[in-house]
Amino acid sequence: MSSFWSVWITVITLFVIAACFILLQLCNKNHTDVEEGKSMGHSFDGIEELNNPLPKWWKYMYLITIVFGLSYLALYPGLGNYKGLLQWNSSNQSVGYEKGIKEDSKAATELAAKEGRYVQYDAEMKKADETYGPIFAAYLKTPLEELVKDKEALNVGKRLFVQNCAQCHGSDARGAKGFPNLTDNSWLYGGDLATIKTSIMNGRNGMMPPKGGLPIQDSELKALTEYIFTLNGREGDKELAAQGHASFMKGCFACHGMDGSGNKFMGAPNLKDKAWVYGGSRKAILESITNGRSGVMPAWKDILGEEKVHVITAYVYSLSHQDKK
Repeated sequence: MSSFWSVWITVITLFVIAACFILLQLCNKNHTDVEEGKSMGHSFDGIEELNNPLPKWWKYMYLITIVFGLSYLALYPGLGNYKGLLQWNSSNQSVGYEKGIKEDSKAATELAAKEGRYVQYDAEMKKADETYGPIFAAYLKTPLEELVKDKEALNVGKRLFVQNCAQCHGSDARGAKGFPNLTDNSWLYGGDLATIKTSIMNGRNGMMPPKGGLPIQDSELKALTEYIFTLNGREGDKELAAQGHASFMKGCFACHGMDGSGNKFMGAPNLKDKAWVYGGSRKAILESITNGRSGVMPAWKDILGEEKVHVITAYVYSLSHQDKK
């Protein structure tokens, strides 16, 4: 975490705790001219409001909560990059068991730092590599064309997809607004095995500037929207669409093609199909043209490694080729 965000989190957290303490002090004081325990001078439905102080048990519980919060943040991580007096972290909990240190997190951390390792984490990673490493190595040696026919490999790829890719593309891989549907045959950069693997390995960065970076006036936007709306055969205002075609030819064709069928080398969407990443309504199209779009898919080669990406590639490819399997 950068120093800025560390300081930001620390300041916000301590400010909230301090504000809670100030609130408690304010509630402890009588801010009216009415003596405590006396009537406030009004009632409703036979119930008279008295100027009673807050219950002592409530104030004590509130104070205990503040003290507990400060104590916890002093002992454990919670204030940005501050590690806490106990130096606790999720990786050091069983480090000390090897040397007989069972309770002291700080001692366990010091031991791990001295030996340059975390016993639990290293042991789990070593065990996982020993168990699954040969399996993924064998998958990597298998050509993707053969891997897509391996049901067991596809099940492994599905689990990896759900764990790492479903956050954006959905557990069913049908995407959402701003995230492509991977189950159809509409691909921004191409849907062959090699291209899918390249996309997952290296990530993608797609960017359309507002109005395509072209000299398109605001008065042209409605007509241009109508033209794009009707490209895939939908009914619309033909006269207005014809005007929009002139705006399209100012430069939109450079990315989307003369007929709007897109360009996979650039990741420019096909405007003639029914696959719309950000929505295909007139309102959504107008928003895309006016404000532009920027989409980023992270590179997974350093996170998952090529072996796992290889298996995910086979699974993703299989999603749009269900009828050909």
